[in-house]
Amino acid sequence: MNEQELWRRLNRHLGDGIAPSWARDVVLGELDNRTVLEALDAGVSYQTVWRAVWAFLDLPASER
Repeated sequence: MNEQELWRRLNRHLGDGIAPSWARDVVLGELDNRTVLEALDAGVSYQTVWRAVWAFLDLPASER
């Protein structure tokens, strides 16, 4: 997974207008209590970030 794919998925599930602020504001326990943006800035892989988002949003297995 790359950055473009991560944002495509975030926008699809959260909405284009909400995804950027959600990624900035929502703290995810699976990312060591960091937001998506904080985790990415810390060097966490896009795939790891997506899996944390996927679990948090309780998305279907097909979206993993």
